[in-house]
Parts: sequence; C-alpha cells; structure tokens
Amino acid sequence: MSECLVYADTSVYGGVFDDEFARASEGFFALVEARRFRLLASDIVRREIEQAPLRIRRLFAALTPFMRLTSFDVATLSLRNAYLAAGILGPQWAEDAAHVASATIGGADLIVSWNFRHIVHFDKNSVV
Repeated sequence: MSECLVYADTSVYGGVFDDEFARASEGFFALVEARRFRLLASDIVRREIEQAPLRIRRLFAALTPFMRLTSFDVATLSLRNAYLAAGILGPQWAEDAAHVASATIGGADLIVSWNFRHIVHFDKNSVV
C-alpha cells in the first residue's frame, strides 16, 4: 500500500501535549512512523512551530525524516487568494486558507487539523 501524503497543521503536533488531543495525535504520529502516512509540512507550519514551546519543536524535528516539505510560493498565495475571492473561506480565515492552499499545491491526500472544524473533519478516534 502506498503512503498517504498528509498535511498536518500545527495543532496536531501540539496536540501530543494537550490532554484533549494527546491520544489522537499520538495515534496519528504512530501511523506516520509506521509509514502509513507521510507528512507534508509547509512554510506556514514550520513558522508556527518555530514559535511553539521547545517540546513541540523537538517533536517536529524528530518527525522530519517522515516529511516532505513545501514552500509557500506565488502559486500557493494565488490559490489562497482565489479561495478568499470565491468566498470559500472568509477573510477572517485567511491563514487557514493559506494552509489549505499549501496542502493543495503540495499534493496532500488529506488535511488533518484539530482546529479547522469549519474546513476539515477527521475522526480522531479512528486512528487509535
């Protein structure tokens, strides 16, 4: 079976250290380490991780062998702007639209977020 390329936003990494999301995040990352999923990380996620507590930065660093990196470039910015112009997401969700555009341009099969309830739905109980 081929790996599924998954764009995980910052909340999934931080979720390992959050009582509400720890079980789901740990289960998800166990699947990453088992090579069921391959992570797609954007400049946006990397920038947010740089501002996160040390334990989250260390987790992210430990998972880099399981990642493909994607840049927030002109094509990604253009797609984000198209999402906003089309009203797919409102201006208050511009950063979320940037994450979705990064995932799309990067070729993600799935987006996982514990925060994007208005965009994605992934049954966290299905990974544990």
